[in-house]
Amino acid sequence: MTEATIEANQGNSSHHLLRRDVRFLTTILGEVLIHQGGQELLSLVEQIREMSKTLRASSEPALFQDFKTIIRTLSPENRHNVIRAFAIYFQLVNIAEQNHRIRRKRDYDRSTEMNIQPGSIEGIIAELRKSNVPPEEVQDILGTISLELVMTAHPTEATRRVVLEIHQRIASDVMKLDNPSLTNREREQLREKLVSEVLTLWQTDELRDRKPTVLDEVRNGLYYFDETLFDVLPEVYQELERCLHKYYPDTEWNVPTFLRFGSWIGGDRDGNPSVTAKITWETLTMHRQLALQKYEQQLVRLMNHLSFSTNIANVSPELLASIETDKEHIRLKSEDVWRNDKEPYRIKLTYMVEKIVNTQSNAARNSRAKYASPAELLDDLRLIDRSLRNHYADYTADIYIRKLIRQVELFGFHLAGLDVRQHSKEHEAAMNEILKRMNIADNYAALSEQEKIELLAGLLNDPRPLMSPYLEYSESTMEVINVYKTIKAAQAEFGPKCITTYLISMTQGASDLLEVMTFAKEVGLYLRDADGTVRCTLQPAPLFETIDDLHAAPGIMDTLFNIPAYRDSIPDFNNIQEIMLGYSDSNKDGGVLTANWELRVALQEITKVAKRHNVKLKFFHGRGGALGRGGMPLNRSIMAQPPETIGGGIKITEQGEVLSSRYALKGIAYRSLEQATSALIASARLAKHPKQDENEREYETIMRSISEQSQTKYQDLIFRDPDFYQFFKESTPLPEIGELNIGSRPAKRKNSDRFEDLRAIPWVFGWTQSRYLLPAWYAAGSGLQTFYQGKPENLQKLKEMYANWSFFRSMIDNLQMALGKADLLIAQEYAQMASNREASARIFGQIRSEYALTSQLILEITGQKEILDNQSVIQESIRLRNPYVDPLSYLQVQLLTELRSKPEGSEETAELLREVLLTINGIAAGLRNTG
Repeated sequence: MTEATIEANQGNSSHHLLRRDVRFLTTILGEVLIHQGGQELLSLVEQIREMSKTLRASSEPALFQDFKTIIRTLSPENRHNVIRAFAIYFQLVNIAEQNHRIRRKRDYDRSTEMNIQPGSIEGIIAELRKSNVPPEEVQDILGTISLELVMTAHPTEATRRVVLEIHQRIASDVMKLDNPSLTNREREQLREKLVSEVLTLWQTDELRDRKPTVLDEVRNGLYYFDETLFDVLPEVYQELERCLHKYYPDTEWNVPTFLRFGSWIGGDRDGNPSVTAKITWETLTMHRQLALQKYEQQLVRLMNHLSFSTNIANVSPELLASIETDKEHIRLKSEDVWRNDKEPYRIKLTYMVEKIVNTQSNAARNSRAKYASPAELLDDLRLIDRSLRNHYADYTADIYIRKLIRQVELFGFHLAGLDVRQHSKEHEAAMNEILKRMNIADNYAALSEQEKIELLAGLLNDPRPLMSPYLEYSESTMEVINVYKTIKAAQAEFGPKCITTYLISMTQGASDLLEVMTFAKEVGLYLRDADGTVRCTLQPAPLFETIDDLHAAPGIMDTLFNIPAYRDSIPDFNNIQEIMLGYSDSNKDGGVLTANWELRVALQEITKVAKRHNVKLKFFHGRGGALGRGGMPLNRSIMAQPPETIGGGIKITEQGEVLSSRYALKGIAYRSLEQATSALIASARLAKHPKQDENEREYETIMRSISEQSQTKYQDLIFRDPDFYQFFKESTPLPEIGELNIGSRPAKRKNSDRFEDLRAIPWVFGWTQSRYLLPAWYAAGSGLQTFYQGKPENLQKLKEMYANWSFFRSMIDNLQMALGKADLLIAQEYAQMASNREASARIFGQIRSEYALTSQLILEITGQKEILDNQSVIQESIRLRNPYVDPLSYLQVQLLTELRSKPEGSEETAELLREVLLTINGIAAGLRNTG
């Protein structure tokens, strides 16, 4: 049997099981609908579903009117139940599809060695071995790769935590159906439990009754560490070690810590006044509590496994000596002492648990009765590891101790590095006030960029403090300063790695970074010794977001690296400078095609600058979940980077619903991180052996011209059409999205109604809900058309670029995904809500024409008959989902029209808004995307 045949048979079998699970869960949902609303409710839902499916097959005007009439004439109770029925249907289908991914992974693991799963760790290591890559080069690659995935509280997770927990229980129970040893009674019991869970889901409110606080968001982020990441992340390392030993058996491998998680939650104060210095401290405290709780649980479990007796095993004298030391310094309650003195590992672990408890409470006066740092815990674990190997208990050491050692290396006592972020204008305002009070500069904000740089560089070189303890400053300035004081105290309390990066939103000059460095100096985070040596424990990192900022970025970094007061701080960070690039705002500013191009150019140009200054760069990619915000699978987002730009490591944001879709289930979390590891190794190898197509320079020239024309087309509509913003607000649920209570942060940076102040998340969220998905494709067709111009030779060149240039191919395929998910027939229903009918018809006409042009050109470039022919699984998934999403969209239009016609504040308005919010959740589940 060939590999292709194995794959085909495996796929058919697995898809059969997926269909089985979907039928099973939807049948249960049908039973719950009957149980809760009678046969009439199920019949009504089925009637709407069937009519929607028929309309997808043939747009018969009479049937379309009948369908809309049914939607319009639903009683409030029936309407509520219909919305929830379709929304929960998608939740169950999403669970089945996630389980299917886990099942496919297991199918590969059970199959022959010939059939290695694409994107797996084994796949990339086998490929390296097959290509005769020497072990020395593989070890070198492992020493250079670095990926940090950063959780953020960007408000795009529309699903409540309690609902996610129900989903997790359903997923676990459905997976048990695959067990062939289940008895009939056990299957019946499983089914009964699932009926109960779906009934619970039906009677659980999907909507939050209040906005989450920042600490609520911190708890939500910690949920993923607790439930999956603490165990899954070390398992990824174990798999990499297993594969290295399998394919390179004669090499002694050292796998460094290259993959870890960070967080913004509780540190990101840009536009969120609720994130204060006090909140940041509480966040770090919660991080440490969870880390120590997890270690305590692991040590207690270890006691069950390490029952080795000195009557049989020859434990090391080193272990016995350490126990005697522990007895001297650690006082245990009598009932805690392990009574069997022949079981030294259990005695040792008893003292280790007590030290963890003392570290948590910080109560022990004797410093040796607690762990001062993760290094001390690692010393104890390695001592146990050596002793186990001393009496040939290698298997026990490998299974239990090595994993815990890796966990401590990964999570320390701080769990995850917390980034702090603030808007550059906040620093400038604080600096302006301080310098004026100290008679250094009367109006710092009005100085030129060069004057600011000279002033700040001088302050960094001056050992004297900048602020006087005898002067009072405004509340906002003191909050800025208190953040740095908190960071300084936190590094001492929670370890130096708890906060090392300070991100600056809307960086527009080198002075923005020097301001942060000057504040860092004020509290001792930046110190210059008498011999001129700089010691620095906090690095300012610029965030370049708009198209203009991306253009300016190389010059800003060149200026910065030429300032000795700043350049001298970089060696303390392994000679690596972190730089963040914003995908959301650049897209909102210039359109998807231009944003992607300008980001690529910025990556390359900034890298050239850094090389001239002998500085390595760690690029931080601010991607959202949606296509319009740079969203794509984790492995593809890594492979999309030019290989030469990953030398100092990569950081990527993981936001909102991305967290639950990737990390709520262990199997999915493992697969996502495995794919990321595989992509990281593949990219690092490409960086070592760059293969630049000789035609790439020509391709880049063409792409630059396409981008310029696309940006003009995009900005003509978005910025230069005076009726556009009003059209957007009225033909999408933008005003209502803010009522979803999905995040602590306001939807706008300022309390204004200007488009420029609207955040990228509600911008994308609104277009996604209304089925346009406009930010993910608009103006791409016009840009491509300006090069194509109907000339066969130009079309041939675009086809050549698609075949040979990975950047262009990735961009075109992302456009396909957006066009495939968009539905302008539904979008037209939303357009009719706009009050200015003439402007609405004109703007929608432009959007529709651009959609048609973009679709046509992509089909010509790819040679496909239909959009997404090259991704048939996704194409089929969209085709099957649309008839179920459509009723929710029509219901949303109907509800928005009614809601906006009512006076604010009435009881009826509140109920209509609630229904709208339910449709928003349902459509988000159906499209598997919010913003």
